[in-house]
Amino acid sequence: MDGALKLASTALENGEFPVGCVVVYKNNIVATGARTGTSIINTSNIDFSDTVFSGTASSIIKNEIDHAEIIALRQFVQTGFSGDTDKLRIYCTLEPCLMCFAAIMLSGIKHVVYGYEDIMGGGAGCDREKMAPLYKDCKISITSGIRRRDSLLLFKSYFSNPKNNYWEGSLLSKYTLKQIV
Repeated sequence: MDGALKLASTALENGEFPVGCVVVYKNNIVATGARTGTSIINTSNIDFSDTVFSGTASSIIKNEIDHAEIIALRQFVQTGFSGDTDKLRIYCTLEPCLMCFAAIMLSGIKHVVYGYEDIMGGGAGCDREKMAPLYKDCKISITSGIRRRDSLLLFKSYFSNPKNNYWEGSLLSKYTLKQIV
């Protein structure tokens, strides 16, 4: 988890949402990723206050694909890994969203470890029994809350900075800012 936290800290320093991710095999980091695309702001004057985005266009982001987990998984695939997938773990500072969680399941990684819960869009808690067989049959273990405080501090710092408007005013932002460290 140290590696994921370092990547998240660097992302935060660069004005990005502080999500870091590492893929680990037998205690060695084999792939890394950090969230990108959250510091890009749409500056149009369109008012989205009556939509699910709950805010102005300045809170709309152009890149919702380059999540830390997706970046790490792309890098992992490029390694040509041929070892025992039972010994792979993926560590994330934030609970993977549904997109990332599905990609992790399909990657063959069987152990997910994350620090801070994503109450707005986390996919790790979804009912896999109701999913299609491709996902339902994936054997995966989830460990949550590892280094939660360290992850929470990064997210509190991000949401406390008025320059950062990614998910500003969102359920995750409000929940995070209310958390006691």
